[in-house]
Amino acid sequence: MTAPPSPEDFVHWFRQAAPYLHAFGERTFVIGFGGELITERARFAQFIQDVNLLAALEIRLVLVHGARPQIEAELKAKGLRSRYAKGLRVTDAAALTAVKHAAGMLRVELEALLSQGLPNSPMAGAEIRVASGNYIAARPIGVLDGVDYQFTGQVRKVDAVAITRHLEGGDVVLVPNIGYSPTGEVFNVAWEDVAQSVSTALRADKLLLFVDRLPTDRKGQVLGELTAREAEALAKKDGLGPHTSRALRAALGALGAGVGRVHLISRRTSGATLLELFTHTGVGTMITADPVQRLREARIEDVGGILGLIEPLEADGTLVKRGRERLEREIGNFLVVEHDGVIVGCAALYPLPDRGAEIACLAVAPGARDTGHGERLLQACEARAKQLRIRRLFALTTRAEHWFVARGFRPAAPAALPAERQALYNWRRGSKVFLKRI
Repeated sequence: MTAPPSPEDFVHWFRQAAPYLHAFGERTFVIGFGGELITERARFAQFIQDVNLLAALEIRLVLVHGARPQIEAELKAKGLRSRYAKGLRVTDAAALTAVKHAAGMLRVELEALLSQGLPNSPMAGAEIRVASGNYIAARPIGVLDGVDYQFTGQVRKVDAVAITRHLEGGDVVLVPNIGYSPTGEVFNVAWEDVAQSVSTALRADKLLLFVDRLPTDRKGQVLGELTAREAEALAKKDGLGPHTSRALRAALGALGAGVGRVHLISRRTSGATLLELFTHTGVGTMITADPVQRLREARIEDVGGILGLIEPLEADGTLVKRGRERLEREIGNFLVVEHDGVIVGCAALYPLPDRGAEIACLAVAPGARDTGHGERLLQACEARAKQLRIRRLFALTTRAEHWFVARGFRPAAPAALPAERQALYNWRRGSKVFLKRI
């Protein structure tokens, strides 16, 4: 059994989650998952508990589910075989019956799980209301490359008004992989298509898609962030697997239609929903239309974030102590690296007489070190210095002399500083001086 977190760790995590708690209230999240997740009973029960927590935070939730393994089991029990073309099920009359049975069974199971409320359980006092209905209008795919897909369909329209009414009333909306035609026909629709269409129609803030495997780099490390352009290039390559490829295409379609962000989440990771949403690094792959990280000039509202970075370094003597009032006065000298709304790096450039300038207060958050942020901040300071026609850069440090030497600075005596800066030099602190000509 895993040891519980210490009280200090729990409090630290809870405080770190506070910005997300504020940001997510009354936002609309669409969560899509295949029937594979439902078959993993213990893990799916934990997923439902996480959905309960999101609902308690007043996040508007739409759950879109598939039923591929359940349909397969239904057909196998009847001695029937499935037929696929281009990754899509060819839904004949017998398969459609299996689709209906699976969808109905899953709806009852999901509603039962979401209705739990036993004392001394994570669902205690939940009282979640579930709404489901004929929200999806569909049309047949038809005949493609000589294959008649029969009752396999694609989304034609989403009744966003009806779904929104339920969300505004506090309901969790359940949307199965079923679509209906004006003539009363029923169609089997890929859950990825439904999730994309629903999130688009609602202009959802987030679309979460559970997949078999996450995109990785050449070293096998999960790609934590992708822009839409990067994801599009990735989708053209082989190796993702059919499930992840379909989800990636749905993600790109949703982003192109205005959905805020898409998260690919591994269905095999316990607690992945909460870890992805309420930790800064996440555990999945977040896809955005534009990069979530940028280097920019600091603003007055960044003072709190900068203080959070530099105060631990001031406490251990790495940086000279600065108060909030001084930071507010000098904020125009600062550059910051912002990642998903959080300040993860900062540096300041202070012009000095005689075409000199001091680089100061260079700090990077512990979890973001070794990612090149310090290098980028230094380069940005040098670029700003060149614009100001500055020729000499100074850096004073007690701990990072090797870092500056590796980036072109050379040791210098305090006497090399301009007279005005020499007068402020703290001999007791004994900072080493480094100089770089640009």
